[in-house]
Amino acid sequence: MLADLAMAVTLVGVTAYVVLGGADFGAGFWDLTAGGAERGAPVRAMIKRAMAPVWEANHVWLIFVLVMLWTAFPEAFGALTSTLAIPLFLAALGIVLRGGAFALKGEAGTIAEARALGATFALSSVLVPFFLGTSAGAIAAGEVPLGNAAGDEWGSWTGTLPIFVGLLAVVTGAHLAAVFLGADSQRAGQPELVHAFRRRALGSGVVAGALAIAGLVVVNSEAPDLYDGLTSGAGLACVIGSAAAGLATLALEWRERFEVARYSAAAAVAAIVAGWAFAQEPYLLPPDVTVQEAAASDAVLTALLIAAGLGMALLVPALVWLFRLALSGRLAYEEEPRP
Repeated sequence: MLADLAMAVTLVGVTAYVVLGGADFGAGFWDLTAGGAERGAPVRAMIKRAMAPVWEANHVWLIFVLVMLWTAFPEAFGALTSTLAIPLFLAALGIVLRGGAFALKGEAGTIAEARALGATFALSSVLVPFFLGTSAGAIAAGEVPLGNAAGDEWGSWTGTLPIFVGLLAVVTGAHLAAVFLGADSQRAGQPELVHAFRRRALGSGVVAGALAIAGLVVVNSEAPDLYDGLTSGAGLACVIGSAAAGLATLALEWRERFEVARYSAAAAVAAIVAGWAFAQEPYLLPPDVTVQEAAASDAVLTALLIAAGLGMALLVPALVWLFRLALSGRLAYEEEPRP
């Protein structure tokens, strides 16, 4: 019971990071593809305006997930971080470089510096979700056995399913970002950017949906047990819910209902995470290690859940307040052109 509760709390953190952190990374994708300095300037300015108040707060959820995993499931955490050391290290390096580049972008003294910082931010924003996605795909494919570096440190995350999940993570983040940025542009009174991000949201939504459908074929081939979980019971309900929320998001974007689309897009992505969890149940590291087997002692789990509850009581209201201030425009950062 305690182990399942700890895993449920961890999955809440995973979902929050996939939605909020994924949108952050997706904004970097649109920064990368915005075009030249003049044509892409309005898009990049809106991205900085939207991200500046909240980007650091979104990564709180990654820290939360790591603490929950290494405390509640220490042996599984060791297996994950040793077998998947390469993609996790590359993701962590990308997060550091991306954060530094974003913080310093507006302080560049020369055009060359500005371009280097912009390229670092944009490329890291694509590589981080890709490597995190390959790590998740390796777990789903059953490539992470229990033990210190017991799995193949290269082959575990370079198979068909991990690479596919990495690509899906990039596209999903880009779709979330386009939906969120469209709503932010509407709130800021920028009709040209509203239409620009609407096109991006519709296009990336179609691509994400097509990839999700293709993903069922890949999962059926590479992880039959996971496929069975996704096509029956609670896993199937989550797949249907994700598809319905995704279609609703496209319809809302088409009708220019950007604020509501923000929530339906988040629901579609959250349903994917929930579906993965239900389909993989009861395993933490399939096909052999269950959540119960990987869990720490009851005393540790009890202390951890109490600490997590107290932390949530402080964290969640603070984040809600932060996002309310950001969405109301009171924390808006206006990018000023530099000579």
